[in-house]
Amino acid sequence: MRFQPASFRPAFGRGLTVVVIAIAVAGIAGFVTVGDVLGLVRYGWWFALLAVLAVALFWLPRVDVLEHAVLVRNPLSTWQVPWNAIQIVDTKYALTLTTPRGRIEAWAAPASGRYTVFTLSPEDTRVSESARVAGAIRPGDTLSSQSGAAANHIRRHWEQLRDDGVLDGPLEPGALRRTWHPTTIVVLAALTAAGALGFVL
Repeated sequence: MRFQPASFRPAFGRGLTVVVIAIAVAGIAGFVTVGDVLGLVRYGWWFALLAVLAVALFWLPRVDVLEHAVLVRNPLSTWQVPWNAIQIVDTKYALTLTTPRGRIEAWAAPASGRYTVFTLSPEDTRVSESARVAGAIRPGDTLSSQSGAAANHIRRHWEQLRDDGVLDGPLEPGALRRTWHPTTIVVLAALTAAGALGFVL
């Protein structure tokens, strides 16, 4: 079966981001409307920081399952994980890829709670063979969960590559790499510093 790339982003996180940005904009607009310049200088930075944090934490993170690698975009960095670098795919707390450089957790794919099992349908448990531990699956492996949907897509392609012998080759230097997000880090640090400075004005 032909491989289908896929991206996983929680809809709840994007909705929450919109709500938080609306609150931040309303807060800043309130100072502007009443002409409270001092209040804007003191507290406007914190509203801006709240909006940027929401974008960094809930809008931008994603998991991209590509033909050559899995990209895990977290708030402050992105991991590029080649298929032959994946040793274990876990979903205990979130989608987690175990690699030669350690465990990589996906912020965009949290696991479901234990009570998810009471609302499952038979379709939710049709997972790949490597998802079953001692014949059972975890709540985070169910297809209705953020972690389970991403993990199932990754596992099925990983199992196919394993069976085809594609994963037996050596890991190329630099293929498994982490890229930091300097713009996000600098903006968050600058807004935090400006907010702190506002308190002493």
